[in-house]
Amino acid sequence: MFLPKFYPCKDVLSKRDQRLNYAITPGDEVEDLFILLNEVKQQIPSITAVSSGAIASDYQRLRVESVCSRLGLVSLAYLWKQDQTFLLTEMIRRGILAITVKVAAIGLSPAKHLGRELADLEVPLLELKERYGINVCGEGGEYETLTLDCPLFSNARIVLDKYDVVLHSADSIAPVGIIHPLAFHPEYKNENSSRSSSNDNVVSNGLHKVHEVEGDFVLPDIVKCQSSDLPSDAEKKLELCISNMGGELFSLGCWIQNPSRTSKGLQDDLASVLRRIELQLSENGFDWSNVLYVHLYISNMEGFALANEVYVKFITEKKCHLGVPSRSTIELPLLEVGLGSGYVEVLVAKEQSKRVLHVQSISSWAPSCIGPYSQATLFKEVLYMAGQLGLDPPTMMLSPGGATAELEQALINCEAVANCFNSFISSSTILFVIYCSSCLTSTERVEIQHKMAHYIQQEASNVHQTRRMPNPIFLYILAPDLPKGASVEIKPVLYVPENAEDEVQIRESRPASKISKQLNDSALQVYAISGKICTVLVSVTNDFVKKSCSETDVKSGNWHRSERNLQTMATFCVVFLNKILSENDFSWGDLINLRFYYTTNLFGSADTLDKIFTEAFAELSLVNNCIKIGETPRYNLVPVLGSGRSASMDDIITCELFASKL
Repeated sequence: MFLPKFYPCKDVLSKRDQRLNYAITPGDEVEDLFILLNEVKQQIPSITAVSSGAIASDYQRLRVESVCSRLGLVSLAYLWKQDQTFLLTEMIRRGILAITVKVAAIGLSPAKHLGRELADLEVPLLELKERYGINVCGEGGEYETLTLDCPLFSNARIVLDKYDVVLHSADSIAPVGIIHPLAFHPEYKNENSSRSSSNDNVVSNGLHKVHEVEGDFVLPDIVKCQSSDLPSDAEKKLELCISNMGGELFSLGCWIQNPSRTSKGLQDDLASVLRRIELQLSENGFDWSNVLYVHLYISNMEGFALANEVYVKFITEKKCHLGVPSRSTIELPLLEVGLGSGYVEVLVAKEQSKRVLHVQSISSWAPSCIGPYSQATLFKEVLYMAGQLGLDPPTMMLSPGGATAELEQALINCEAVANCFNSFISSSTILFVIYCSSCLTSTERVEIQHKMAHYIQQEASNVHQTRRMPNPIFLYILAPDLPKGASVEIKPVLYVPENAEDEVQIRESRPASKISKQLNDSALQVYAISGKICTVLVSVTNDFVKKSCSETDVKSGNWHRSERNLQTMATFCVVFLNKILSENDFSWGDLINLRFYYTTNLFGSADTLDKIFTEAFAELSLVNNCIKIGETPRYNLVPVLGSGRSASMDDIITCELFASKL
């Protein structure tokens, strides 16, 4: 497709919305692009994608993505985040003849550098990069170019006959000048080709198709199904779990309590859950723009597309002016334990100061997020990254070569996202959650763990670390299925200090010996930064069962059917977590989220576990003033096929806690 065949009938293009995140603004140049591409789509219905040359400009990329999203087109940006020195050399080498039509940077002079070919400016630009750090491809607005010839121009090149030089600013450091073309003509590349019948047809047909696209196009009213159009949830018993709201962050979980273990379907259940969360946010003076992260659990991955359809009826870019939340999605055995077909957890920030990375364009950088969920969200020095699959970015296909190949690609994708926040997954990660598909064999799971450890160790040796950081926590979760039939999905959480030079005070956790005797050292992981964050992972294993339950119950294999044994286990988890928080100078008031992952083959109902953990917290509040009576810390019970700190995922219960003072 050659867009020069279509051009907007306007003398002046205006930029009326100069914010980074674009909102539909009548009269803005983005609306001219919308009108133009809409006309192209009508004239050529087979068009499905638009390619742009965005390299590092979020401003440009976001506007192209906005238009593509509204027209149902895919944005292609294969130059995104590529090395600019390499790109400059390649563009020149591949025969792109471009001249500068604007200069606006230190070291570039309108009198000396305007109208010059890019090839002639390669060396000076590279020198200016070394001296002043300019973008050699002009991504910072240092210069603009006009292409006069390139390999796509098969018949003729453009010759500029006449132009004016306009000096916009005579600044002594970085003067700004532009070229205003007045006349030009096409120059055929060789006489024979211009006279051949085939090329005559190409040229004449091309000229015949060139036409103006009128600017009085009326934006169509896009009628979308809203959240209010979805089925009512009056008959559903919705359960809501809200963490302590005293700090800047809190979590909110919602699911359907359904002991009959039946469901009206994913669409109904998920819509009810999202509607209830939306209502709760509103009641507390918040909305979806306050949400940083969404954990989406569904009962069947075959309904992934349907889940997305429901999701976008609630969470949209229009509702999230700072950017849509990041998200991870996995299948869990929800129906088997009476939790309906959809279960959602959201992380909410009271203050709207998040920084969101949302790239919808397909590129070679990292997998795109085409939809209302972003690659990563940074808030108060913690980076919450979306679940990453082992997708090859330019093709958006799973990497061939099996589970370890997918894992490596997923880690590379995570690294690309982390680098956008000046961090590295090997040195900045607080927690790695590795979701493994149940299709993996035990051997493949072990290979994944070894690959994970090797990759992190290797990358850490390549990164210059100015400060010592704790080892990240590893949590492996066995799920029935993952999006796109992936074998593995990685969800990292990173610590990204505002000032990289600040000294980080690390707390070494040493649990009380009386409690730790009941727990192997390998079953505890703590990541704590003094006065800021505390993440804890406690694995309740078979070793604990053997030490805590009667020999008869253990031998019979029915220990989990005894309420007394379950109470012992729950009490231990609660007391132990309380001890870790206290030793690291945190309290339950700092709790952001607490999850208890439990295996469905041992615990058939979430109700029983919920009752036992509630009682355990109540008992703790009676004997310890760390918890106010009646203010039990809220938690989420997450049913899984397996969980643990290793790929064997053979924990009885895994406790994941995150507390923050930020």
